[in-house]
Amino acid sequence: MISNQEYTSKQDLLNLYNKPLLELIFEAATVHRKYHNPREVQMSSLLSIKTGGCAEDCGYCPQAARYHTDVKAHKLMTLDSVVNQAKNAKENGSSRLCMGAAWREVRDNRDFDRVIEMVQAVNNLDMEVCCTLGMMNENQAKRLKDAGLFAYNHNLDTSKDYYDDVISTREYEDRLNTISNARKAGISVCSGGIIGMGEAVEDRIGLLMSYMAMDTPPESIPINALVAVEGTPMQDQKPIEQWEMIRMVATTRIAFPKSVVRLSAGRTKMTMEGQALCFMAGASSIFAGDKLLTTPNPEYNEDMEMFKTLGLIPKEAFADSKKPETKPDPIIEKRKIKELERLAELKTARANVKGFQPRKIKIIDAL
Repeated sequence: MISNQEYTSKQDLLNLYNKPLLELIFEAATVHRKYHNPREVQMSSLLSIKTGGCAEDCGYCPQAARYHTDVKAHKLMTLDSVVNQAKNAKENGSSRLCMGAAWREVRDNRDFDRVIEMVQAVNNLDMEVCCTLGMMNENQAKRLKDAGLFAYNHNLDTSKDYYDDVISTREYEDRLNTISNARKAGISVCSGGIIGMGEAVEDRIGLLMSYMAMDTPPESIPINALVAVEGTPMQDQKPIEQWEMIRMVATTRIAFPKSVVRLSAGRTKMTMEGQALCFMAGASSIFAGDKLLTTPNPEYNEDMEMFKTLGLIPKEAFADSKKPETKPDPIIEKRKIKELERLAELKTARANVKGFQPRKIKIIDAL
């Protein structure tokens, strides 16, 4: 994965972003056709496996425990529920499932063990598995990789300069470290940002410069438009114009020719014509389904009608990279052995109880 060496400075990228719109789209479309099939768009599904109650203070997020929103906290989903949701998503055309948990960071506990089992199960359905679980260390990244994780999502959200206006409970470097840990484990990286949070255009370019500075830029770069949710600090932010999304998609496509640019949150505010220009400018992925974690998304039937109208075709799973191997997880295997031993002990104990004969006591009448 490489960045476009024609645009290595912030000013170069800023000049590109500010080009006349149709010229920008034409240049982006030219780059897109060189490295990608322009008709292919990957349909992905986003599933909130653990909702709400997050300790972070991200100003855009309705899942933060400190904000008063309509989002209700729910504990981690069961393995069977996740598998059923994944099967439904695959039947509806999705080739990638992204599982999100409202955690600040991954903890080495039973819940993470369950996530490992979810990754194993969904990978075995021949779907690309992506997770967004917050910060993680190298060992946790390795466990996810061995389980069959295809990609790890960890957005930088915005530029380093504007970051403190968005969140205070996690440092920019923390995000970069998590991306590095995923990379070290051999997991492909999905990382992008949100526009429309009150940032300047320079901050949007600053976000891209953060990826330019990486030895290996993300394989996937999602571009989100802020969905202002009542109860969050950004509830009064006005929706951005769809032309801003088109510019951001086009600039990202040109800057990172081989990366997958993902048209993510905010599509409900875009017309079909606006989305069509995004696809022309290099977007090659959307999230399907009526909800993105906790925010609205276009209905599945609407997207199918759009695909038909525009002549788009769904992209197959593992088209860009081979399917990861699912390996047994030593921690889970050890736990299963202990569970089997415990069941055997209980069975033996019950058998002993069943064969137990109480001692007979002879009662002698009192004189």
